[in-house]
Amino acid sequence: MVKAADRARNPARSSVWLENKDGRAARSGGGPAGLDRDRIVAASIRILDEEGLAKLSMRKLATDLGVTAMSLYWYVDTKDDIIEYAVDTVFGEIDLAAVDAAGDWRQQIRELALQYRRMLVRHPWMSPSAGQYLNIGPHAIAVGSKIQETIRATGLPLERLPSTMSAVFQFVYGYGTIEAQFGRRAAEAGMSQDDFYGEALKTFRDEPQFVAALEPMADLLDERASHDSVTVIWDRDFEYALDILIAGIEAMVRRSS
Repeated sequence: MVKAADRARNPARSSVWLENKDGRAARSGGGPAGLDRDRIVAASIRILDEEGLAKLSMRKLATDLGVTAMSLYWYVDTKDDIIEYAVDTVFGEIDLAAVDAAGDWRQQIRELALQYRRMLVRHPWMSPSAGQYLNIGPHAIAVGSKIQETIRATGLPLERLPSTMSAVFQFVYGYGTIEAQFGRRAAEAGMSQDDFYGEALKTFRDEPQFVAALEPMADLLDERASHDSVTVIWDRDFEYALDILIAGIEAMVRRSS
């Protein structure tokens, strides 16, 4: 497993997936009965989903599992190890077989993008975690490979593929992150997303110091406020933005040929 000092000293080469060839080896000897890495990771994901990164600790995780904190060290050295395992497990929620079955590259991009966005929204801790670690577990690599395969199918020249991947999937990453954090803030306020959005928008628009600045965008704010559900807005804007990106790829394919 990866020592905390090693991560601090050389974060670009520190990963639980580099320490062990399959990232799965536990210490020799007999660990606590009924405990294994999969149970530890599943429990950590529950805590992360419900309470966020700041609340995950070895002590809290042990309590959730009904074991002593020392029991966890048969399988991991640090909380970072656990988060790396959790990140890769969550990448595994993306159904790559469904992507393959979606149709041509346009539909495959849509399927991948939608699944990626939904995964980020289900797990608000995922965005900061994915940006902190190397993402070289088996599920993360499989998703990355599928993204590359799908973008290659557009027929764009090799030197344009990285930019195209960035245009689509950095958009998805950013969109899913904002959507997830909005949902988290609403939940922390004890409100539905619709109520939270309505209150925030009303407060913003009623504040005298913002009236002049908001006047040029009043029609846009009115249009958004006309929808009954924030979910409708999230879905509509995402789908249309993705249509724009795919249309742009099609235009660049025509230009390159």
